[in-house]
Amino acid sequence: MEIFENLSASSRLEPDELDVYSRAVREVTERLGPAVISVGTRSGRGGGSGVILGSAEGTATAVTNSHVVRGLGREGLRVTLSDDTRADAEVLGDDPPSDLAVVRFAPEIEPTVAPLGETRNLVVGQLVVAIGSPLGFQRTVTAGVVSALGRSLRGQGGRLIENVIQTDAAINPGNSGGPLADASGRVVGINTAIIGGAQGIGFAVPVSAAFRRVIFALVTEGRVRRAFLGVMVQSRQARGGSSGGAQVESVSPNSPAEVAGVRPGDVIVGFDERPVRSMDDLLNLLDGQAIGRDAQLHVRRGRSETTLQVRPREMPAE
Repeated sequence: MEIFENLSASSRLEPDELDVYSRAVREVTERLGPAVISVGTRSGRGGGSGVILGSAEGTATAVTNSHVVRGLGREGLRVTLSDDTRADAEVLGDDPPSDLAVVRFAPEIEPTVAPLGETRNLVVGQLVVAIGSPLGFQRTVTAGVVSALGRSLRGQGGRLIENVIQTDAAINPGNSGGPLADASGRVVGINTAIIGGAQGIGFAVPVSAAFRRVIFALVTEGRVRRAFLGVMVQSRQARGGSSGGAQVESVSPNSPAEVAGVRPGDVIVGFDERPVRSMDDLLNLLDGQAIGRDAQLHVRRGRSETTLQVRPREMPAE
C-alpha cells in the first residue's frame, strides 16, 4: 500500500468503541471530575487537590489534606474548579493526626458534589481511579488497583491512621487531598502520601466511620477533640513473661500524668478496663470521650503493678 493511500485511509477511520476498562475509567472521570478542585494560594502557589462533598446556600464544602492547607501558610487559600473558575476559600478545620481538612468557598455556579463510598467494601485488585493536580497539572486522571488494605500510616503527632488504602494508581505531589474512587465514581479514599523513591506505592485515607466522624467534627466545631495525658511514650515489646505496653519516656510539668503520679520509666499497661500493649493502643484510647473523665491508669513500675487515678485534659491545638 502506498504511504499516501495509507495516510488518507487513516483520516477516514471511525472512532473505535472503548474497551471495558477504558470505558470504566472514562465514566468515573466524567462523573467525579467536576467535583475535584485544585487548592492553592491567592498568589498562585499551588498546594494540592480536594473534592467537593457538600453544597448549600451558595457555598461548597470540600475535603483535602491537613498538610495541604498547613503547607500553604497564611497566604490565603484559593481554589480552582474544573471549569477553571476560582474562588477564595477558608479553612473550616484541619486535623493533623488524620491528615484531613475541610475548606469552604462560594462558587459561581452550583457545584458538582462527589458521592461517598465505603472502604470496607473494597477488595485487593479492584480498579480505583485518582484525580488531582500533581505537580500543578490540573485534572490529571490516573488508574490502578487496590494494592493492599489494612495498612497503617503514621500521621503528624505520632498517631496511626488505620486501614489506609495502598494503591498503584500514580500519585505525585499535588495529588494530596484529591479523591481515590471506585469504578462507580464513589470516593473511597483521600490521597495522602507516597513513598519517596518508590514507584507505584501510594496511600489514601479511607472513607470509613472514623472518616465521617472527623469530617463532621471539623465542619461543626473546626477541630477534633482528643484527650491529653502529657507523656511521651514508646512501645515496649512483651518479653520475659511480661506483657508489652507504652513505656513513659518523659512527663510534662503540671500535666494530668504528673498530677496522677506517673514517672519516667513506668510502663502503661491499661487504661480503665482496656489493655494497652503499645503506644498506638494508648493513643487510640485517648479520644474525646476521655476528656475530663476520671480514669484508672494501670502502670508497671519495676516488678510491681500499680493503679493511678488520672483525669485527661483536652489536647492543646499545638
